[in-house]
Amino acid sequence: MNKYLGYLQILTAATLWGLLGPISKYGLQDGITPHELAFWRASLGAFFFILHSAKHKTLAVKRKDIPVFFIFGVLGISVFFGSYQMAIKHAGAAISSILLYTAPIWVAIFSRILFKELLSPAKIAALCIALTGTALVCFSGQSSEMSLPLTGLFFGLLSGFTYSLHYIFGKTFLKNYAPATLYAWCLPAGAISLLPWVTFSAYSPIKLVVIVALAFLCTYLAYYAYCAGLKRLEATQAAIIANIEPVVASVLAYFWWDEKLTVSAYIGGVLIIGAVIIIAKILPAAQKNTLAAAEK
Repeated sequence: MNKYLGYLQILTAATLWGLLGPISKYGLQDGITPHELAFWRASLGAFFFILHSAKHKTLAVKRKDIPVFFIFGVLGISVFFGSYQMAIKHAGAAISSILLYTAPIWVAIFSRILFKELLSPAKIAALCIALTGTALVCFSGQSSEMSLPLTGLFFGLLSGFTYSLHYIFGKTFLKNYAPATLYAWCLPAGAISLLPWVTFSAYSPIKLVVIVALAFLCTYLAYYAYCAGLKRLEATQAAIIANIEPVVASVLAYFWWDEKLTVSAYIGGVLIIGAVIIIAKILPAAQKNTLAAAEK
């Protein structure tokens, strides 16, 4: 039951992250720059996490962990947001999304080294299926003539690498801290690091709604659900399940912005959902059978 709750929590987080693009589009159309959105998302998200931690009296941390939290804030928040924007600029949104979702590969590698997680055939199959599905979703409707410059490749891979750090960081420190505590310390460091790149604009009601929605839904609630799920699942499992995010984003973009989906996008969505089913159903059953055989 705990694992199934973990699957639901990671799916909830991925769904909320899937709101990022469709909601951000309202702000971008109203004149907010990408880095400004990222800054306010980190700043107000930190505000919500600090309020949560203060209310539950969980804001205190060990002094020796503070430098690690700030380093992660710079890498996992600031560099992640910034490198992803640079990848979009130099390689385009679709290719950048594919490179971003190389994160499960990094997670699988780090989890094998750091946490001794077994890379079983079922887990490797789920990883390959999820990445294939993500590529189909992201490439749908894109020109086959699009090239990938080295600058775009570098920043795209950097965004995937820094995105993967959330899984490794969370798996390491959630043993000793509440989810809200971690992000109450890390998000401010990310916001401060983003500040030099931000150009502030005048704020209309729609801009304020967009900023608060990104901070509360896509940051506070999403990361809280993600951390809760990560406590119950292996990091690689969580990373693969989170690949449902581009499916959510594509569906919402279709209904909110009339962005048409191609056949390949539907196929990709089915593959990603299939990978989630492998993680949620087939892999636990296989592990159970393996354990039963070992006991005999």
